[in-house]
Amino acid sequence: MKALLQRVREAHVEIAGETVGAIAQGLLVLVAIEPQDNPASVARMLHKLLNYRVFADAGGKMNLSLKEVAGGLLLISQFTLAADTRSGMRPGLSTAASPALGEALFAQLLEQAREQHPAVASGRFGADMQVHLVNDGPVTFLLEC
Repeated sequence: MKALLQRVREAHVEIAGETVGAIAQGLLVLVAIEPQDNPASVARMLHKLLNYRVFADAGGKMNLSLKEVAGGLLLISQFTLAADTRSGMRPGLSTAASPALGEALFAQLLEQAREQHPAVASGRFGADMQVHLVNDGPVTFLLEC
């Protein structure tokens, strides 16, 4: 599982012109499910997302987590993040999980996130989405589990 997290001042996702998920300060996370992922991968990734220290403390150091700042979490399924880009000029997408596995594990991630964190929003799996964000920093990290 891969997650590209971006610290944002605000973010929202639209489908066909309708906003389906929005957050204020927090993390926008693009999530890629890979064939070897399972429920344990979901639990590990969620733990990282909620506890990864990317927000500034009073001294300006990145010492605070999403939980500690009570920020929003916007989860977006992004199978292209799993692409093999090591050779050629076209991404290889066979490294992403099947749509059925991807949808099931993304749904688990979303459900568990909502159980553990008060401010969670998402896009819609498999939809054509327009994601809008104000990147804060910018601060962007690629997490892998």
